[in-house]
Amino acid sequence: MLQGRWRTTGRALLRVIIVWLVSTLTLLVLAGILPDFQLQSDVGDSATRTAVTAAWGAGAFGLLSALVWPLLVRALLLVPALILGLLVFFLNGSLLLIALWLIPDGRGAANPETAVVVAAVMSAVASATSTALAVGDDGAYRRRLWRLADRRRRRSGEDGSHGGQPGTVFLQLDGVGHQVLLDAVADGVMPHVAGWLGSGRSGSMADSGQPTHRLTPWRTDWSSQTGASQLGILHGSNHDIPAFRWYEKDSGRIMVSNRPASAAELQRRAIERTGDGGLLTLDGASRGNLFSGGADQLALVLSMAARRGRANRSRAGYFAYFSDPANAVRTVVSFVADVGREIGQSTRARLRGDRPRVGRGGLYPLIRAFATVVERDVVVAAVMGDMLAGRTAVYADLVAYDEVAHHSGPHSRDAARVLERLDRSVGLIAKVAEHAPRTYRIVLLSDHGQSPGETFEGRYGLTLKDLVRAGCGLPVSRKAERTKSGAEARDAARHAVLSALHRPMGEEDTGRKPAQDSEPIVLASGNLALISFPEVRGRMSREQIDRRHPALLRTLAGHPGIGFLLVRSERHGSVVLGPDGVEVPVAELGDEGPLAAMGPGAADAVRRTDTFPHVADIMVNSMYDPATGRVHAFEEQIGSHGGLGGEQSRAFLLSPLVLSAPVPDSGELVGAEEVHRVLARWLREGSGPQVPLGPAAEPRPAESRPVELRPVDGPSAQAQSGDVRPAAARSAEGERNSA
Repeated sequence: MLQGRWRTTGRALLRVIIVWLVSTLTLLVLAGILPDFQLQSDVGDSATRTAVTAAWGAGAFGLLSALVWPLLVRALLLVPALILGLLVFFLNGSLLLIALWLIPDGRGAANPETAVVVAAVMSAVASATSTALAVGDDGAYRRRLWRLADRRRRRSGEDGSHGGQPGTVFLQLDGVGHQVLLDAVADGVMPHVAGWLGSGRSGSMADSGQPTHRLTPWRTDWSSQTGASQLGILHGSNHDIPAFRWYEKDSGRIMVSNRPASAAELQRRAIERTGDGGLLTLDGASRGNLFSGGADQLALVLSMAARRGRANRSRAGYFAYFSDPANAVRTVVSFVADVGREIGQSTRARLRGDRPRVGRGGLYPLIRAFATVVERDVVVAAVMGDMLAGRTAVYADLVAYDEVAHHSGPHSRDAARVLERLDRSVGLIAKVAEHAPRTYRIVLLSDHGQSPGETFEGRYGLTLKDLVRAGCGLPVSRKAERTKSGAEARDAARHAVLSALHRPMGEEDTGRKPAQDSEPIVLASGNLALISFPEVRGRMSREQIDRRHPALLRTLAGHPGIGFLLVRSERHGSVVLGPDGVEVPVAELGDEGPLAAMGPGAADAVRRTDTFPHVADIMVNSMYDPATGRVHAFEEQIGSHGGLGGEQSRAFLLSPLVLSAPVPDSGELVGAEEVHRVLARWLREGSGPQVPLGPAAEPRPAESRPVELRPVDGPSAQAQSGDVRPAAARSAEGERNSA
């Protein structure tokens, strides 16, 4: 045993020496190439003396990177992530200048600009050398991972005992629809996923060609977007989420799913409704999500971002990643490369005359690079850390594809390249699982898909807001007035007003106008839009709308870019309005009629949304062409989601065969809340039977503290807060309620 320890120590020392030597050689090469970087005195030195100076500089820079860098990153945790990424080069260059200052006799010198370049190259070379040595020695690589896991456990007070129970990692590939995944597997874009399905070789798994996972499609709610889907998946309820953004008359505020304050409020409402903290309350981690899922371990979780000070633990994910200067430099270099890649791709698309196309200038290249590089790297590193620490349940969202598909198209080459990189991330996580202290089941899923199509404005020359204002007889831009749709809406509104005043059409307009109401609020969520009239309390009826704006509903329902409207009627209850004067009460909706093109389940999705307290006065869904799969987004997106129509409503669930089937062979998985129940069941299967720690009791109201549960022969359930229960208990109650 002692001999083994000496051998391990010797190998570790040898790796340190090799990295030091490579770093020293790198400094010598850079000193010979860069004119403003020197490792000699002004009168010159011998080759031996210069080499010793380089060794001093390399050693000092390595020590500073290991000791000082983590402290700098921790001090800058409150700096926004994008700014922190841009500061990496400056901070690394500063450390190099300090290292050169520490060289005896002042033989090292560089101007600040050169120091930034030298530090970046040094960090990259040292990281590559260290990684290559570790990968070449499987035993060393495994021990390195285990030491990292052991340090994490000691800091968190965990004992590392899991009773042989497997953990579960849920990786959400944001916006990747079921058909997109199938196409990527068939085209060889995602070889690791293909290996799991038995249709290709992953390099490490499924070499026999036998599938290890099953692929199950699932149908989203009407609001096919991350806010509604992820809240339902993580917290078991997405009730009263009519869209990505909506106006609430009772509070006078606009809710937007990706705003920290809105996300925190939505999470609070879901917990209050279910009486349950979420899917991840039992030793869980939430990474890169809109909502926490009840997890105690957080990184880049939006609902927690509004908290200040120590309560905001979500930023800790940045520290865990950027505390390694090599990680920071590698990510920032990749960030810059992706900015250049986006500029090149958008330029080529413009030169080719690709259609449809949206603007991709301004800050978009930076936003895209943050999603495809920084967010991906930080989240993947956090997930690997969770696995090495042996956490029970991890849920992480990788948003790269969704961001690119919005602007390049869901079936574009740009989006396919992002899928390739996401597949590599999946493979890396699967590889790390082999070194984790417990077995892990990796589940891939998506929250929605995306439907392609030209924007509403691009196709018809005016925005939906312009069309609504024209239908209300309100002023619109000159550009909108010149379009056919705008002119028709203005004429219809004028005709309706004159008819209401009993004036003949030929009579000159004297300027008399109906009483002006406040501006209608028009909010877009992909190809779903919500129109609200804030001056009217409660949900307006069709009759009220017709009295105030006689031409509006007819203008909207008859427009070729709009598929259907949902409004409340005083006589028939809520009704769906379609082209050619079609009007069907919501209670009578079926697979035929105005929703026929939207596919099966559309009527049920509309009926459910109609019951929400904050449904808009007018809900507008764009047209959908089943032959081409195209919709018209009401915002600047050529790949969109948020409403009904096409691939956006078909997400996927890719689960290991060792888990029970999500639904029976003849069944269908419908809605995010149902997906939540499936995931909770899988966690319960891995945790074993649950027994109460206290006396048996009837289910308590949502506001009371639930009975704490503990899995048999498993780790203790840590109560995170008064409104949190372990996942299995929550799942059991959810299944009882649904029954």
